Amino acid sequence: MVSFLDLKEVNSRYREDLISACVDVIDSGFYIQGEHVTRFERQFSAYCDVDHCVGVASGLDALLLALRAWKEMGKLENGDEVMVPANTYIASVLAITENGLSPCFVEPDEETLNISAKNILNAISSKTKVIMPVHLYGQMAPMDEIMEIASQYKLLVLEDAAQAHGAVLHGKKAGSWGDAAAFSFYPGKNLGALGDAGALVTNNIELAEYVRRISNYGSSEKYKNTLKGINSRLDEIQAALLTVKLQDLDRISEQRREVAKFYYQNIKNRHIELQPPGNDDHVYHLFVIRTEFRDELYEHLHKCGVQTLIHYPIPPHKQEAYSEFNSLNLPVTEKVHETILSLPISQAMTKADINCVVESCNSFLK
Repeated sequence: MVSFLDLKEVNSRYREDLISACVDVIDSGFYIQGEHVTRFERQFSAYCDVDHCVGVASGLDALLLALRAWKEMGKLENGDEVMVPANTYIASVLAITENGLSPCFVEPDEETLNISAKNILNAISSKTKVIMPVHLYGQMAPMDEIMEIASQYKLLVLEDAAQAHGAVLHGKKAGSWGDAAAFSFYPGKNLGALGDAGALVTNNIELAEYVRRISNYGSSEKYKNTLKGINSRLDEIQAALLTVKLQDLDRISEQRREVAKFYYQNIKNRHIELQPPGNDDHVYHLFVIRTEFRDELYEHLHKCGVQTLIHYPIPPHKQEAYSEFNSLNLPVTEKVHETILSLPISQAMTKADINCVVESCNSFLK
């Protein structure tokens, strides 16, 4: 079986270094907000070409805390509108509604499946205060166009970069375009922890300080709480593990591009539509194909020994949790969610694995 993502194999190449990092944390006797978190924050902010990084408990918390901080700073208030791609994962939307803000679902570009700048422009209203572009599947959203729109309408930009560690557009890294960006280090990400973890990056020191304070019970000084905060801190042990893996991130990205290149050159089936390959700095967190015969292709690949996943079968506006939006008409998004299928792609795949995926796709007959 070609597994969708063999995390055991992915992490095995760092095994000794990861064990050593864990031992360092254990022997330090300091397990929360210590030197390993500080080191990772410094290195990851440098990697993203930004001034500040605040480690938090998850990618969702990074999004949620950025919006909450802007409310505390007086930049947002309840009911303000946040533009978000309609075909994103539900976490993007949860961060908005948990802050008493209103999501405005924007249809994606039909080729890249990233949020469409044209559709953003058409959907802006007097309530719009934030654009939340999601760099879906590891490819950057059209940030140059989005930043022009944001500048014209004086909007904040919060990048959801949970799938785009190391992605680049016009020489600028994911996370360095907007006013802030959220990253997830969920184990399956290109830069994955061995548990939940996330980070907020920004060039704005005031925002970074607010996020750090809110995430630490609303306190910047022990037992003095200036805000009603929460507990959302990056663990020392996860920070130490991420520091080990960060050193290898660019090589990982290149390996994933090589797998994607092989797929583009060799998958030839009239029932399978490949997404446009994008630029050379797409990091291919996912390799997504489209087909009118998804269920049949899924079963065929399973019988061939290839595990696939659907990212994501139900769009946020059709979820029971958001029943108030169930009547929205978003045909592009709904079509995307009915036809996409993710093929295995990772740095742990062997040549035999990659060939098996290609041969299995090419042997599919409808």
